[in-house]
Amino acid sequence: MSAPDRLEQGLVAEQRIDGAGVRLAVDDVGEGTPVVLLHGLTATRRYVVMGSKSLERSGHRMIAYDARGHGQSSPAPDPAAYGYEELGADLEAVLDAVGVQRAVLAGASMGAHTILWLALNVPERVGGLVVITPAYDPTTNDDPARLARWDALARGLREGGVEGFLTAYGAPDVPADMRETVLKVIRQRLALHEHPEAVADALSAVPRSRPFEALDELRAIAAPVAVVASNDDTDPGHPQEIGEAYAAAIPGARLVLDEPGRSSVAWQGSRLSKIIAAVAAEADV
Repeated sequence: MSAPDRLEQGLVAEQRIDGAGVRLAVDDVGEGTPVVLLHGLTATRRYVVMGSKSLERSGHRMIAYDARGHGQSSPAPDPAAYGYEELGADLEAVLDAVGVQRAVLAGASMGAHTILWLALNVPERVGGLVVITPAYDPTTNDDPARLARWDALARGLREGGVEGFLTAYGAPDVPADMRETVLKVIRQRLALHEHPEAVADALSAVPRSRPFEALDELRAIAAPVAVVASNDDTDPGHPQEIGEAYAAAIPGARLVLDEPGRSSVAWQGSRLSKIIAAVAAEADV
């Protein structure tokens, strides 16, 4: 059980873990196959399975943490220290601290790229992967216009707080009937950060980082994998074609797409939990 003895059999909820110069806020609940959840840029640990308890109720140990600078975790020691090497080292630190050698990893966006970094660099820690709405495209990562957009969001948050971020963000590029919902969710997410200036740093640093250099590298992944890709109408920031390309590159990966007329799979915590559980059933952990 360990870590240490799941805090003397209390089977811990929230704790603090020291990583590489940061202190990470971690939830650790349930027993069984360990599953680690990683959120996206500007989100927190609440925004992976959206509060669903399906995993812990179905015999899984669910570990979720706020990335450095996000939520209740402390800022990085350097404003530029939000790259995937640092994020991957934090993930390893979490695994070590909770006493898990090998786990199923499920990550959304930034979290998806972080778990792929770990799978490529420290594959012995990875029993299975659920890659949710990836957005990293090696061929366009350094596009100046793309990076300028991220810098504008960072500047808006740093200088004007949540409203400054929203001004820089502009009207969401989604159907008109979804715009107010999207803006509401953005406000809710940004309100959860204890260190918004650190999130602003991450907004500039993360988009400049590369979890891998080329899609062909993903062919080295041998663990069971599911890739969840959202429809572009509802989530244009995470192009469906990127998810499709990842699934095509990873041997044996299962591709999960949105169904017409239904909300995005990535927003359905209970459904995501079932996808994660299916990968866990195949995983070597």
